[in-house]
Amino acid sequence: MSLIWVKNTQPQRGGCERNVGSSAVGRKGFGRPSLAFRGPIVKERDLREPMTATIQSIYRYPVKGLSPESLPRVRLEPGRTLPADRLYAIENGPSGFDPAAPAYLPKIQFLMLMRNERLATLDTRYEEATHVLVIRGEGRELARGDLATKEGRLAIEAFLRRFMPVELRGPPKVLQAAGHSFSDVAAKVVSIINLASVTAIETVIGVPVHPLRFRANLYVAGWPAWHEFDLLGTELAIGDARLKVTKRIVRCAATNVDPETGIRDLAIPATLIRTFDHADCGVYAQVIAGGDIAAGDAISP
Repeated sequence: MSLIWVKNTQPQRGGCERNVGSSAVGRKGFGRPSLAFRGPIVKERDLREPMTATIQSIYRYPVKGLSPESLPRVRLEPGRTLPADRLYAIENGPSGFDPAAPAYLPKIQFLMLMRNERLATLDTRYEEATHVLVIRGEGRELARGDLATKEGRLAIEAFLRRFMPVELRGPPKVLQAAGHSFSDVAAKVVSIINLASVTAIETVIGVPVHPLRFRANLYVAGWPAWHEFDLLGTELAIGDARLKVTKRIVRCAATNVDPETGIRDLAIPATLIRTFDHADCGVYAQVIAGGDIAAGDAISP
């Protein structure tokens, strides 16, 4: 018997969410995202039993708004994001970003799924060792560029001008700065999604909800639905690292976009508000002690 916990709690408002191997989870050219990581349904059990939760999958997003990469393991550093997560962004018209003095900017300054769902139709792969970004679509390579060079960035920018001219507010520009992450929030954090909470949303909506809609770094199996909200202020041990849960993630219209087709086919934030009195799914955590983590690692306080 499946157990879904539903509770109405007041959200903590905040920003909207939003190689260690470079295996792409892209679709089409690089293999479609696997639904296997959705994890087992949380079964009804004796509440006196200890709760066992594990990291079922790890993802990062080298270029904001583009395809995720699946990582079997990764090393976390204190006060940092996953290595190369949101390392680059595509400026959508002049933003004022200064690579010499990088600072947080709201994501509306960049190409992103909340407004630019066509990005989800692209299959992208970033090779960290060479800095090369490959963009594929319709079964063929569309663009390639070394993002560490001016020529490589120009190649990617030229493609984007052709690909989405109507949505551009100015010339697209590949942005990057040492030590900077183009996250949806100013703090350097790791985002966590509880797969049972995704199952709870599926139950309400009545159709499958791909977990990659939430573009998280860590996907957790074994917690009851919405248990992640009870962990605010809690330290979690994962592998050799420790993370402190700091904030709920307020979802935005990016979650309405199917990560495989690029079609805006659901209304997840509106459904959350109507059903649960909040628009939140997932939490942010800060790395307070570094170390290696891997898919399959247990999570404990």
